[in-house]
Amino acid sequence: MISGLQHPNLVKLYGCCIEGDQLLLVYEYMENNSLAKALFGSETSFLMLDWPTRDKICVGIARGLAFLHEESAIRIVHRDIKGTNVLLDKDLSAKISDIGLAKLKEEENTHFSTRVAGTIGYMAPEYALWGYLTDKADVYSFGVVALEIVSGRSNSSYRTTNEFVCLLDWAHVVQKKGNLMEMVDPKLQSEFNKEEAERMIKLALLCTNASPSLRPAMSEVVSMLEGQTSIQEMISDPSIYGDDLHSKLLKGHYQQVMDQSLNRKQDLFPPSDKSWIGNSSTSAHDLYPINPESINLNISETSSLIE
Repeated sequence: MISGLQHPNLVKLYGCCIEGDQLLLVYEYMENNSLAKALFGSETSFLMLDWPTRDKICVGIARGLAFLHEESAIRIVHRDIKGTNVLLDKDLSAKISDIGLAKLKEEENTHFSTRVAGTIGYMAPEYALWGYLTDKADVYSFGVVALEIVSGRSNSSYRTTNEFVCLLDWAHVVQKKGNLMEMVDPKLQSEFNKEEAERMIKLALLCTNASPSLRPAMSEVVSMLEGQTSIQEMISDPSIYGDDLHSKLLKGHYQQVMDQSLNRKQDLFPPSDKSWIGNSSTSAHDLYPINPESINLNISETSSLIE
């Protein structure tokens, strides 16, 4: 199914290996690794992405998602859009990888109630809290990644002061202050298009609206990014999920989930057999909690293994 998805902004799958315990997928070679390494990597993996390149990457991600949601023969929700799942080829064009294959089966049935499988910090609130999955969950994740592209900072680990929980929280603050340019990556200095940067930030905030019905479709996102459609300014109302979705209450909620998940793992194994916990094929280091430390939340695989 994955190999049948052909688009310039999707990584091509050439083959697979299923032999014994060797379960491998063979993708096309991507010379510049992932967007996350380009933006947040060490000195050896960091790339200085100029503004035109960042804009091209953002548009590429949007086009890839628009294809999955609206144009492919099998409509698909990715479920885990983030910097590590966006790969860069030799020309620094963006290609989406690690497709989750949550299919949109029927037009009249456009959501799933499913086990949550994704990355904290990038998951839409309705999906993270209730497992309610639609293509608008990908739109939310895209908005977070767009903020990372503009700012050069990671949503999962960014801190300014204790006042801000995450990058997205900071974005809402600067929006209310009317100083969106404060978010632009200082490494760009003045070498960026102010109009395009403002457009990308406003669109990111629209995509991360607390209400999924108020988020645009990805085809509309592409049109807005390319300046063909104006962006409707809208301040998200997170009160539909509590007093304040981006307050420290949210941080406490996620920390509670993290603690419960860790306790479940510890109960499954005696102290002598915990060395492997947190090392799974689902990239545990990408399952970020709100705080910088990461931990693997994939309990279902552990449970099925025990059974």
